[in-house]
Amino acid sequence: MVRATGVGGVFLRATDPARLHRWYADVLDLPVDGSDYGIMRSEGGETLTWAFFPADTEYLGPGRQAAMINYRVDDLDGVLKRLREAGAAVDDHIEQHEYGRFGWAVDPEGNRFELWQPPPGH
Repeated sequence: MVRATGVGGVFLRATDPARLHRWYADVLDLPVDGSDYGIMRSEGGETLTWAFFPADTEYLGPGRQAAMINYRVDDLDGVLKRLREAGAAVDDHIEQHEYGRFGWAVDPEGNRFELWQPPPGH
């Protein structure tokens, strides 16, 4: 069965993403991999991205949704199909990058979430 296999990232709105990222890096010693994101690696090798987006971003969906969770999935196309069959609002746009494939959907409460299928071996 296609399914989510973990959380791949947490994304937050911020009035000054770079400043907030530096604050978390300084205060909690979270990793700094870019000016507004970091990648944490577990002892088992799995990664979790944490990132900040401008307060007016559309990436987290319309409106004032303050956060978006990225779920790691084993089969993006299968999970998107399952969501559609369940009546979820699914974005038709899919992105392909060297670090995986991405899709988006909205839960019954109106929260946009991201799905990430890592490339083989990640």
